[in-house]
Amino acid sequence: MRMRNRRARAGLAVTTAAVLGLAGCDALGGGDGSSSGSRARQAGPSPSPTPLWDSSPSSMAAVGDSITRGFDACAVLQDCPEVSWATGDSAEVKSLAVRLLGASKAATHSWNYAVTGARMADLPGQMARAAARKPQLVTVMAGANDACRNSAAAMTPVADFRAEFEDALGTLRRAVPTAQVYVTSVPNLKRLWAQGRTSALGKQVWKLGICPSMLGDADALDAAATERRDTVQRRVADYNTVLEEVCAKDERCRFDGGAVYDFRFGTDQLSHWDWFHPSTDGQARLAEIAYRKVVAKER
Repeated sequence: MRMRNRRARAGLAVTTAAVLGLAGCDALGGGDGSSSGSRARQAGPSPSPTPLWDSSPSSMAAVGDSITRGFDACAVLQDCPEVSWATGDSAEVKSLAVRLLGASKAATHSWNYAVTGARMADLPGQMARAAARKPQLVTVMAGANDACRNSAAAMTPVADFRAEFEDALGTLRRAVPTAQVYVTSVPNLKRLWAQGRTSALGKQVWKLGICPSMLGDADALDAAATERRDTVQRRVADYNTVLEEVCAKDERCRFDGGAVYDFRFGTDQLSHWDWFHPSTDGQARLAEIAYRKVVAKER
């Protein structure tokens, strides 16, 4: 009988220990004499997660077309990168690089790989060169030349434009996964036509072949000319939709929300050599928009 009692007590002890074990050590105060709450207090609060968007990068590169090269802003038919909205060193413009990095650091830690005449198909190559610098921020302004063709029929198809932009971002991501990307909308080409056609000189310059799909026969207001311009304008809107959608899929990409497209520029913001590209004042306005968007807390 005593043997059976000892066995019963031993079985009860084992069962009790198993139940307490399933409940965890803290059921008895913990193996080290401290509660989970006290351990949490000793460890301190969890660190805040690092935000994906850094509004103060330490280096940047720019890719795109003639606008980012400052074409026709300083002299006729010439690039003028010193007034570039993205990376220029002009005190009149106060470029994005200067605003973010300071003038001295911008001179050594910002790079301009944009090319006059470039279309979206050229962006992957530019992005590869930019990625070699391992920049913390890359600015993208491209698409105007895809719409500015000899005819509306020759414009880059929207599907191709999307694939090329995705290719460019992929090129950057493979080389610099954490780089941030600021993408501007394609400018409002129809507003360029409406503003520039007020200048007799501008219309003469346009005849040399500047954006024929939109600016050709600048004074024509017949149905065919109107439809041609509207077709180009719709394509620009489609391009901007692509830029926004592709960028939205990348957590480190920020689209300008149509700010450049919506900017109501006047003739003071246009080059008085071609009445198409931004003047120095126009470049300064682009820099202001970019800085405001890059430092904003939200996408």
